[in-house]
Amino acid sequence: MAKSVKPGTDDQTPGTYVEVGPGGEQLENPRVVEIGPGDRLPPTQQSGNRWVKK
Repeated sequence: MAKSVKPGTDDQTPGTYVEVGPGGEQLENPRVVEIGPGDRLPPTQQSGNRWVKK
């Protein structure tokens, strides 16, 4: 499994990120975001959730 990243983290590899639960589990309705170079990962739907590069 890919490394999960906290919301608000800067300078991640550009691409598509999917929201996962605190333990890396898949969510029923995850947010999917596209970030560019130097972008910051947005907040998640619930505290404790993280982002994983798709």
